[in-house]
Amino acid sequence: MPELPEVETSRRGIAPHILGKTFKAVEVREPRLRWPVSAEIGAVLPGQTLRSVERRGKYLLLGAETGTLILHLGMSGNLRITAPDQLPGKHDHVDFVFADDTVLRFNDQRKFGAALWTSADPLQHPLLAELGPEPLSAEFDAAYLQRRAGQRSACIKSLIMDSHIVVGVGNIYASESLFLAGVLPTRAAGSLQTTEFERLAAAIKTILGKAIEQGGTTLRDFTNAEGKPGYFKQALAVYGRGGEPCRTCAEPVRHLKIGQRASYYCGRCQR
Repeated sequence: MPELPEVETSRRGIAPHILGKTFKAVEVREPRLRWPVSAEIGAVLPGQTLRSVERRGKYLLLGAETGTLILHLGMSGNLRITAPDQLPGKHDHVDFVFADDTVLRFNDQRKFGAALWTSADPLQHPLLAELGPEPLSAEFDAAYLQRRAGQRSACIKSLIMDSHIVVGVGNIYASESLFLAGVLPTRAAGSLQTTEFERLAAAIKTILGKAIEQGGTTLRDFTNAEGKPGYFKQALAVYGRGGEPCRTCAEPVRHLKIGQRASYYCGRCQR
């Protein structure tokens, strides 16, 4: 699934090609995504100028003059900048065509994505209103994380993957952040000490920052706006390396499931 770094990579990839341009047309070939594609986008977008390309969590927010297009890449979606004469493929469900014939193409093989329209404040949309702070923002720090953990018995990995606590710390990045912080993923969230919260908050920022710089992690379907895969997978310390030697201590990386999600850790480096 495209996570925060992949979505941010997509945002940075498409923005220079479309920002400030005027929508000419919207072609919806398949409206049956996770939620039906908003019927009004084909009527309201043409003639409007794209004023902003932002991200909130895993959602892309394309701000026009009278509202905002909310895009979600779902399990396997991607956005591409294509030429107007490039024929759509089987899973190319929506084209956003601009006045200069630039095409922003939304591809979603599994149809778990979304293309929604709102004329209200997008941050108050039901899908976004309850999201936690951005992990790379000043609002997210050790004190905040410790306060939200409280005395919870739920494991720390589940806590940092909860989008109501903090957005965008997906399964891969949670495992990598916990390894960098030296914290076992199974630890009760309320059992961490202040210094551990400090290490963990810093690790989350470091891991996500590096992943964004390197274009995200390639797992099955993700490619960026230019069709090139992300490269952070090459730098993964524990995720997907069960049974392989830890890059730090050579102890075999362990594998278990937490909340039905694959989790990887080093029993020696993490406590």
